[in-house]
Amino acid sequence: MLMRAAVLAEFHTPMEIREVEIADPGPGEVRVQIKASGICGSDIKAIDGKSPVVKELPFVLGHESAGIVESVGAGVTGVRPGDHVIIAMSGACGRCRNCGAGHFHLCSGPSRLAAIMGTGSGGQLRIPGTRTFIGIGSFAEYAVVNAAMCVKIAKDAPFDAMALLACGVITGVGAVLNVARVTPGSSVLVAGCGGVGLNVVQGAVLAGATTIIAADVAEQKLKLAERFGATHTVLAQDLPAQVGEIVRGGVDYAFDATGVAGVLGQAFAATQPGGTTVMVGSPPQGQRLEIEPGLLFASRRLMGTQGGDAAPLRDLPMLAGQYLRGRLDLDGLITERVPLADVNEAVERVRQGAVARSVIIF
Repeated sequence: MLMRAAVLAEFHTPMEIREVEIADPGPGEVRVQIKASGICGSDIKAIDGKSPVVKELPFVLGHESAGIVESVGAGVTGVRPGDHVIIAMSGACGRCRNCGAGHFHLCSGPSRLAAIMGTGSGGQLRIPGTRTFIGIGSFAEYAVVNAAMCVKIAKDAPFDAMALLACGVITGVGAVLNVARVTPGSSVLVAGCGGVGLNVVQGAVLAGATTIIAADVAEQKLKLAERFGATHTVLAQDLPAQVGEIVRGGVDYAFDATGVAGVLGQAFAATQPGGTTVMVGSPPQGQRLEIEPGLLFASRRLMGTQGGDAAPLRDLPMLAGQYLRGRLDLDGLITERVPLADVNEAVERVRQGAVARSVIIF
């Protein structure tokens, strides 16, 4: 089948809109007609040659997506043609050691590893001669993915909002609910109020936190954070001092969504003894984190997360339900909707921090 796709042929250059051939779904696979795909910071890292999984070009980027099942391969029973689905970032095998322990986000099964490297469950390229970002490649009209990555949604749920659940929302909300496990009545710092950070704020609201401090270097992002539930905002300079003026002794929980190593150290120092800090954004490979050792003696914890430590079949329907009940604001995250032809211009606006989320609509 021929389709249009945005293909990254060289690093540091705009993607090319090409007509390419996509394979039929193999055993255990599904071909999805993409209806909406968000543009994520991970896609921009890939364009800039900084992604650990995008090394052998060409690549079709895109992973935050939703669409309609077009066809299924042999053995697929969980979805059928016509179903509306979110494409999750991971599809757990259910058989490896980590899956057996309930750590589905750490699945080490062969199909998951093949997906990370941009190939199908059998190791083949789904688009001949071209790899797909973490086994999805949703900057295209269709994607062939492992069936375990498809999570059914209601047919009246809007695709643009549902697409955001797949990455930015589950990463931010999951960091709060699954990783830190924020408790009601607690205090929270969110450093970095881009697409993911705003969803950390929303997660803190869902968890029942009563003091939510949003920090960023851009005033317009702080105004957005207030819309999504932040009770206090600060233009980030010296986070421990600024947070201390609001919550004496520091916050219970801190989340760094910036991916800047120095910010993580400040966020950690802004927690009270016994506090928890979660690294949500990932600093570039090779950078060192600097943490004051004395802070660890007060039982402060530093944690990492991968995609909000999500179990997609459990978490994505829950979040979709929160949206449909008006408890999760997804529409407010979408700054613009653009056609595939305008993907490169939209990427630049995301890079400049001019939008919360830009969504490609097919």
